[in-house]
Amino acid sequence: MFKISGIVKVVKDEEVISDKFKKREFVLTDASSMYPQDISFQLTQDKCSLADGINVNDQIEVSFNLRGREWTSPQGEVKYFNTLEAWRLEKMGAAAPAGSPSPMDMSSNASTVANLSNDSEDDDLPF
Repeated sequence: MFKISGIVKVVKDEEVISDKFKKREFVLTDASSMYPQDISFQLTQDKCSLADGINVNDQIEVSFNLRGREWTSPQGEVKYFNTLEAWRLEKMGAAAPAGSPSPMDMSSNASTVANLSNDSEDDDLPF
């Protein structure tokens, strides 16, 4: 299982490949490095509906599995393909469940703890 977050660039319509298989693709831009990467993901079967509430420019976190397969062409050439199979999409910045601290609360608590520990090094109390 892998996770990545980024900005939605493309959300495609659902494709019915056969009466037993359907898929939906979307593209996420990962800007966490110096060179942003556009990464294509696939949703299949009942997971296709996960993209219904996702729009272009939404910031989301994707949970996915890496799938690989071998294919032999009619000419006998063997090729390998990878697919990023998404199974969970979560909008970032959505309201947190009641009672859970927000990221701002957590960062202010961390800085308070850091300040307290720094202050204790500067005083001359024996305890």
